[in-house]
Amino acid sequence: METTVNAPIEKVWECWTTPEHIMQWNNASDDWHTPSATNDLREGGTFTCRMEAKDGSAGFDFGGKYTKVLEHKHIDYTMDDGRKVSITFDEHDGHTHITESFDPESENSVEVQQQGWQSILDNFKKYTESHQS
Repeated sequence: METTVNAPIEKVWECWTTPEHIMQWNNASDDWHTPSATNDLREGGTFTCRMEAKDGSAGFDFGGKYTKVLEHKHIDYTMDDGRKVSITFDEHDGHTHITESFDPESENSVEVQQQGWQSILDNFKKYTESHQS
């Protein structure tokens, strides 16, 4: 998945990595939300996000452990279930291009998973571009 955010890397990085911001954009649809998040952004550090349907019908914890963190450049982590995720941040002229790849799980089709991850990335773009620091 990928997107270009019309914001400098410093703002993008802050919105991507700060729990107060993560809780505002980390959902694939308007009927879900992230009521809590923690983030220890360092190699060996962990993160957790509680993702829930707003009507209380479903929810799950999403978390993992960082395996590589290069500030303003790159993040790799392993999810709690062992799958790997890689995110690259590339700034040009005040715009930041984000590329994200992940190991798919086996319950849902790859296409459905890609749509969900892209929706969250699109939400991140919308939130970051509209957020005043």
